[in-house]
Amino acid sequence: MILSNQYATFDWAGTRLQPTPLQAPRLLLVNHPLAAELGMQLSEQQWLEVTSGTRLLPEMEPFAQVYAGHQFGGYSPRLGDGRALLLGEVVAPDGQRWDLHLKGAGKTPYSRFGDGRAVLRSSLREYLASEAMHHLGIPTTRALCLVGSEEPVYREQVEPGAAVLRAAQSHLRFGHFEYFYYSGEAERIPALLDYLIDTQWPDLGKDETGYAALFERVVERTATLIARWQAVGFCHGVMNTDNMSMLGLTLDYGPYGFLDGYDPGHICNHSDHVGRYAYDQQPTVGYWNLQRLAQSLSRLIPVELLQQAMDKYEYALLSSFSESMRQKLGLTGWQDEDPALFRDMFTLMAAQKVDYSCWFRRLALLAAEGPLPEPLLALLSDAGAWDDWFSRYRARLAQEGRDPVEKVARMNAVNPKYVLRNHLAQQAIERAERGDMSEAALLLQVLSRPFDEQPEFDYYAAPAPEWAGQLCISCSS
Repeated sequence: MILSNQYATFDWAGTRLQPTPLQAPRLLLVNHPLAAELGMQLSEQQWLEVTSGTRLLPEMEPFAQVYAGHQFGGYSPRLGDGRALLLGEVVAPDGQRWDLHLKGAGKTPYSRFGDGRAVLRSSLREYLASEAMHHLGIPTTRALCLVGSEEPVYREQVEPGAAVLRAAQSHLRFGHFEYFYYSGEAERIPALLDYLIDTQWPDLGKDETGYAALFERVVERTATLIARWQAVGFCHGVMNTDNMSMLGLTLDYGPYGFLDGYDPGHICNHSDHVGRYAYDQQPTVGYWNLQRLAQSLSRLIPVELLQQAMDKYEYALLSSFSESMRQKLGLTGWQDEDPALFRDMFTLMAAQKVDYSCWFRRLALLAAEGPLPEPLLALLSDAGAWDDWFSRYRARLAQEGRDPVEKVARMNAVNPKYVLRNHLAQQAIERAERGDMSEAALLLQVLSRPFDEQPEFDYYAAPAPEWAGQLCISCSS
């Protein structure tokens, strides 16, 4: 059931306007499993019309949100939906509410000097990444439909225009609260918190205690999300506060990337010249961003309660990451030497630029004794440097006394064989720009089962080729 936007009732929080239809649109992808989950039974023509902005469903009331944000550490007072619109809400059969958000919908009052459009390259990257992350079990917005067009869009070069329709339980960002705090309209913030409580956390009260509990949940969800990013080797690339979700969802896929050779200082965004959002900086940036949110809520929540919530960030992040590492190494219990085992492993991985995803997946092949398996050896430039670590790791496994077959199954259930490497996305994009969506569709099929063997698709699980390191992913991607 589609409803008009509850958020749009806050007419001070944005602008009602219609999308600018794409020229000569064509339907490229529809996420039929997600559509079924949402209870949206639309024809292909309806998907095309809605996502191209040509004709919306009667209940839809498009609305561009206004928000602010700290971008690369500097405050930008007025950002907002510069190329996107909230079209409406869906109440799924299970009672969950979902926002429908159209990216590439044309100019809005928040476009600044932009054209309000999206290109096929970035739209397909978001579609692929959000679905890949979902199937990895990482909280994220979801891609619902992708439409291409013949309309030229000017970025570093002329590219074909596109639009992607995405869904999420909420698109509220840290930047929404910053906008009203810094613009001198902090009295409007309680309405946003109440909206979040009404739609997501009705167990909370609409008072100081309830708001403090809400902030604590945001802190813990953010910490857990970033721990999951770190564990799977995902780099966001633009962790500005306007890209941080109040629900702890992965939001706004631009210059993202999954690690190939392990490099803790890896920068996936070529626009990030100082490495502010490097892989190993993500936990620190998450905390910094939460501090900005806390400042925005400081007139409603006592400072001591805000600090109590912030104090839970480190524990939530480290406990989640440590648990992920134990699972990824096939360990079920905890030993005092485990942190050193993890640290030494990462030190060796960084020294030899070991492929991140392949390493954990192939580590499951290691037996309690005997020679190292060839697929694992193939990842190491100096296997001898690992002798001590392998001895300690095997001894640690022996302490648990688990069935080896069970251990392999446990490790394969948490270590994906398939992740969305940049070169795989690039190959799908290049085919799509020539009018061929078959590679994108196949890649989505493979990534929907990232932990399964799928031997017929082993190509997608191989380490990245050398040319992949030359791919340039920036804020326009």
